[in-house]
Amino acid sequence: MTLIAGNRLGPYEIVAPLGAGGMGEVWKARDTRLGREVAIKVLPVEVASDPARLKRFEKEARAASALNHPNIVTIYDIGSVDSISYIAMEKVDGKTLREVLFSGPLAMKKLLQIAPQIADGLARAHEAGIVHRDLKPENVMVTKDGLVKILDFGLAKLTQTDSSGEGSRPPTEPGTSPGVVLGTVGYMSPEQASGGLVDFRSDQFSFGSILYEMTTGKRAFQKKTAVDTLSAILNEDPKPVAEINPEAPGPLRWIIERCLAKEPDNRYAATRDLAREVATLRDHLLEAAKMSGPSVQRGRRPRPGTMAAVVALALLAVLAAGVQAGRRISKAAPPSFKRLTFQRGNIVTARFTGDGQTIVYGATWNGNPWRVFSTRREGSESASLPLPDAFLQGISRSGELAITLVDSARPQAMAIGGTLARVPISGGTPREVLNDVQLADWASDGSSLLVVRNMGGKSRLEFPIGKVLYETDGAVRYPRVSPQGDLAAFVDSPYAGDDAGSVAVVDREGKKKILASGFTSTSGLAWSRDGREVWFTAAREGLASTLYAVSLSGSERVLLRTPAPMAVLDVAGDGSVLIEEHTRAMRITGLAPGEDHERDLSWLDYSFACDFSSDGRSFTFDESGAGVGDHYRLYLGRTDGSPPIRLFEGTCGPLSPDGLWVLSSPRSQLVLVPTKSGEPRPIRSDGLTLGGISFFPDGKRILVGGQEPGHGVRLYVMDLSGGRPRPISPEGIRLRGSKPVSPDGEWVFATGPDGKLSLY
Repeated sequence: MTLIAGNRLGPYEIVAPLGAGGMGEVWKARDTRLGREVAIKVLPVEVASDPARLKRFEKEARAASALNHPNIVTIYDIGSVDSISYIAMEKVDGKTLREVLFSGPLAMKKLLQIAPQIADGLARAHEAGIVHRDLKPENVMVTKDGLVKILDFGLAKLTQTDSSGEGSRPPTEPGTSPGVVLGTVGYMSPEQASGGLVDFRSDQFSFGSILYEMTTGKRAFQKKTAVDTLSAILNEDPKPVAEINPEAPGPLRWIIERCLAKEPDNRYAATRDLAREVATLRDHLLEAAKMSGPSVQRGRRPRPGTMAAVVALALLAVLAAGVQAGRRISKAAPPSFKRLTFQRGNIVTARFTGDGQTIVYGATWNGNPWRVFSTRREGSESASLPLPDAFLQGISRSGELAITLVDSARPQAMAIGGTLARVPISGGTPREVLNDVQLADWASDGSSLLVVRNMGGKSRLEFPIGKVLYETDGAVRYPRVSPQGDLAAFVDSPYAGDDAGSVAVVDREGKKKILASGFTSTSGLAWSRDGREVWFTAAREGLASTLYAVSLSGSERVLLRTPAPMAVLDVAGDGSVLIEEHTRAMRITGLAPGEDHERDLSWLDYSFACDFSSDGRSFTFDESGAGVGDHYRLYLGRTDGSPPIRLFEGTCGPLSPDGLWVLSSPRSQLVLVPTKSGEPRPIRSDGLTLGGISFFPDGKRILVGGQEPGHGVRLYVMDLSGGRPRPISPEGIRLRGSKPVSPDGEWVFATGPDGKLSLY
């Protein structure tokens, strides 16, 4: 039977040819039972006429059909009609990776959109015991939406050895095709080219060859003849990626080199590890770009008297650091760094003791509760102080610590709103001072304390305790008392959930003054040793990675810039400075409907999920880290792992019940953003400071927790068709939970002034 348009193969009506696949012709067809388009692959006569090969192929194709992965083409059916054997599979509309590569190497963003999907699909197949054995750009499809599909597992073999020993056959089939090497010259592995045993690591080599071509625009192994190409695969290394594309990030080059190792044992022990490395590279694209090319130039030399030396402490995820600055010398020395901590965890507060040689810091190491530690500037080891689990707030000149006792129910969480206590650095039983304290600092006299508390929905700065100097609907961050004890410096954030803000001081009479403003990210603050300047870490774009100094008159200067985000923690009497250099990241992990394993659904470096669709297949999230700079970016993600859709420059919010709209609130403006076609639509908020937001079940109204001028926080109902926000609760009521509205729209979960959860 010769196929032409109009022929039928069982339930499939042949429509038109699509081309040739790795093991036969491919046709576009229509499934008359289900009314869908499919791709029909007709097996070559030499396969279809050999019962043993046909049986083995059908066995492997059925195994591949069970993979059920978004990056692997789905096999629907295997059949035979009039001696014609065929496979019916998902029809993928798009371009092959070969077509995508016609114009040369891919832009790094596009490469890192495609490569992780190929790696993830391969990892899933390898976990099921299936090796592709013919991975090449022609067998990778990229749809117009950026979804990648691996095609043609026609050469796949099961890696598990069955009773016949088929699973361990080499890639030559001397019993049926003497001397034929299965695969495509130029993309096969050395063991495949030499007829050796093949396992999942052979596909890793093929993937490395594809990744090389995507990065450089040139094939890793391409000679004048096939024999010469096979010899190169066995005996030669490709030209280094850096010579062809110097802009390729170092981590990408290392992945390629490892995949192209001649010996399988030098590749990845599991393809899932390879997939994770590629995904991590994608997620940290900007950081990777900084690692490529020439070494990073340091900033201009500091002016005389600005900086003499730098001492740094480092962790893995979080770095604590020290900087020495301020000596007036005729020629400024370059910064120097010393790492003081080496465990994995989190540090938020660190202080010098009176001698300037000992550092006391609070940390949560390796998943343990918050504790207080000490280390010496010349040392590399830390010791836990003989204290209960606690969050460090500060240390007085006499060596007395201010700590917040750890909540036993949340030992790894920062103790926000906990019990403030005093205790000698030598240990002992802490003496409780005050409840519901967020932050604290010692005054220079060593007896009185500054505290920040959340009272009635406002962030309140008290100094001394009980005397309110300043309060805000936003947040008071990083409060520090000046060496003279007459001023308190802090970061004044207009929004409680954001790290943007201004550097301010307030005197003991409550007079506030802004010293520096316009920062999109702030991360720490301390006084200079003489009290004439406030030193702080901030950025006007991206994450805080610059150490600034600002005088009390508002004169601002830069002390230090680093590639990574950092936070200043303290300044010693000799000018040494403690700096925490850190990596800030947030990940999204999800389990899609019908799947049995979780996948990483993150996109850039700080992915924050807000809401899921009713069918669990899509979700809203935003990015607010280094990947997007000084703003928020809203996306619609897919739980199948396909690339998300960029929707809007704003925060993420809830999805409407029908999934067609998502609410975003860039600052105080509420916007209704379409998830498909259409334009964003501003919603009238009448100056309402927005808190929590949720749709009512009818999709026509929203519930908002907010505050309007002259009133406290309360709940409002807003009609999306227009009209003023309508208050529906007493003041002091706040929204709680991601789905606070009952299914019938009659009740709301919220908390009252006492903090208790109730129905309203």
